[in-house]
Amino acid sequence: MHEFQSEKLKELRKKQAITQMELASMLGVSDRAVSKWEKGISAPSSKHLLALGKIFNISVEYFYGGKKNIDSAAAEKGMESLKELYKIGRGPSSSHTIGPEKACMIFKKKNPNADKFKVVLYGSLAKTGKGHGSDVVIRKTFAPKECEVEFNYLESKIPHPNTMDIFAIKDGKIIDKTRVLSVGGGSIAFENKFSPSKDKPYKINHFSAISKYCRENQIRLWEFAMENEDTEFYDYMKKAWEAMKQSIKRGLNDEGVLPGGLNVQKKAKSLIESQHIDETRETRENRMVCAYAFAVSEQNAAGETIVTAPTCGAAGVVPAVLYYQQQKNSYTDDEIIKALISAGLIGNIIKTNASISGAECGCQAEIGSACAMASAALAELFGLSLDKIEYAAEIAIEHHLGLTCDPICGLVQIPCIERNAVAAMRAINAVNLASFLWDSRKISFDKVVQTMKETGHDLSSSYKETSEAGLAKINL
Repeated sequence: MHEFQSEKLKELRKKQAITQMELASMLGVSDRAVSKWEKGISAPSSKHLLALGKIFNISVEYFYGGKKNIDSAAAEKGMESLKELYKIGRGPSSSHTIGPEKACMIFKKKNPNADKFKVVLYGSLAKTGKGHGSDVVIRKTFAPKECEVEFNYLESKIPHPNTMDIFAIKDGKIIDKTRVLSVGGGSIAFENKFSPSKDKPYKINHFSAISKYCRENQIRLWEFAMENEDTEFYDYMKKAWEAMKQSIKRGLNDEGVLPGGLNVQKKAKSLIESQHIDETRETRENRMVCAYAFAVSEQNAAGETIVTAPTCGAAGVVPAVLYYQQQKNSYTDDEIIKALISAGLIGNIIKTNASISGAECGCQAEIGSACAMASAALAELFGLSLDKIEYAAEIAIEHHLGLTCDPICGLVQIPCIERNAVAAMRAINAVNLASFLWDSRKISFDKVVQTMKETGHDLSSSYKETSEAGLAKINL
């Protein structure tokens, strides 16, 4: 999104001779929250922005320099294809490797006559770019031509936490430049919009509207998706599911230490082989699901091929839950793919109306979203009602609210790998709970998605993929 211009809030408050404490009281927040908004440490939620607009009698857009919030603009135009959510690519990070790689490929093709290139990384891309291997991917993308990669750790006036500037150089002069936002899940947005606009086949983008349509037409979520996607979509989803299964199989046979210097031992193979003679059915389920989640997450951390679901860092949750069910109950690939499609709708709604970017909204946007997707997939696989599917996904998001993104050394290893396993188990629990209590729920999925977005924007940037706080401060 375009950055909240904190100085404008301070200017308005002082003009009307209102103290921070008085403004906080009007908004029902702490004076510390107002202070953080004015210092640019965090930004007001959409609810508080609307309240500020009423207090100062100005448009909300005033706080963003008259520009619309990118998230809002996206929501107004519908949703992209699920092929943009489930991307097959190499880890370890969708926003730090897949997104920048895509941006550089487009820019390189646009400037074939350039002698060399330069890329400047800002925000989270700078602060955790080394750990994620962003510079390595960028140089490989521009090869054989030279590319200088600069990490700018200080610039804070950027439109998105994952911002990068790309320059094309010929005869020592800049012949072209662009600013790119890596907005999560491998998706990118060009600030000068020279890239081709993406098709948005879905004209409605909230669960309430989608479920209403499904009820009126007596169809399942996956059938709604099939009505909106193109003729090649189902074949693509077959490839995505096959890639997910292969990442599990490779991970279960892999051994050794993950790259990056933390000396993290790969554990998936150990988990799958650690069966006890007197192991209970419940213990076996935990071990198997966790082994599958570890397998994918370790493949991702090693830079191998995975499928974003919805991101690289959270790629192990959905396949772990679905692969376990296929192994246990012999579901066909077609049945699994239909569940995967339903999960994709949940992820797409979150992506469109909130965020799936850890740098923008913390790990709740990645692992929380993945857990919600896995819950919906499992509920679809079990043939549960729309109400139960919604409740399962809502529970999954609700109980990840506030989860921080604090990777040690900027690597997608600690705590990321274990979080995939924990979220996979939580997804199963969410479905079980929803199947019993669906008729007593009070919170809709759409509302909890909005809450997640507001919570993410209120989080300090130190806890949003910058490796500046939380576990990232631990010296191993």
